[in-house]
Amino acid sequence: MFVVGNLFSSVAYILNLILDLYFWVIFARAVLSWVRPDPFNPIVRTICRLVDPLTYRISRIIPTRIGAIDLAPFILMLIVVFIQRFLIATIADIGMRIR
Repeated sequence: MFVVGNLFSSVAYILNLILDLYFWVIFARAVLSWVRPDPFNPIVRTICRLVDPLTYRISRIIPTRIGAIDLAPFILMLIVVFIQRFLIATIADIGMRIR
């Protein structure tokens, strides 16, 4: 049974790393929205492709614009933190209990 517990713990760890990285990508996108970078830069395009579809969906559900400030990246960051603290922690806890 310890093998299944280790599998759950490993999956939780990897998902947590991916969500940590995505959190910083969202943060980078928010900073990029303030400075007007070159839209043809491949790094900028990749960051926008990773973040913009989700922030667009959030903006369609909840009005996130307050003047010139868009709160959709902040809401997306809160969702990522919630997933890390609740779902990933639950998977890790299940892995620890199975051991």
